[in-house]
Amino acid sequence: MRPSVALEMKRNAVRDLAARFCTANPRVFGSVLRGTDRDGGDLDLLVDALPGATLFDLGGLQDELETLLGIHVDLLTPADLPLKFRAKVLAEAQPV
Repeated sequence: MRPSVALEMKRNAVRDLAARFCTANPRVFGSVLRGTDRDGGDLDLLVDALPGATLFDLGGLQDELETLLGIHVDLLTPADLPLKFRAKVLAEAQPV
């Protein structure tokens, strides 16, 4: 299944999970945003970690998202993005 299709089918559940795991503002970037995703591809998702969020929250969210969507999810925060293209990704990322 294409990641964009999986996301579209479960968009509200993705938002709910993000809130449960001490994160906010889930945004999509990468191939799904560009419309070039393919079967077997992954979903690039950017979230803002809220105060008090831990690596367990981020890891738990990634695991739950992969289970929910049935695809690999690359879950990042803005700080995880390399400086080389951080500004571009932040400018282009679209809300889930």
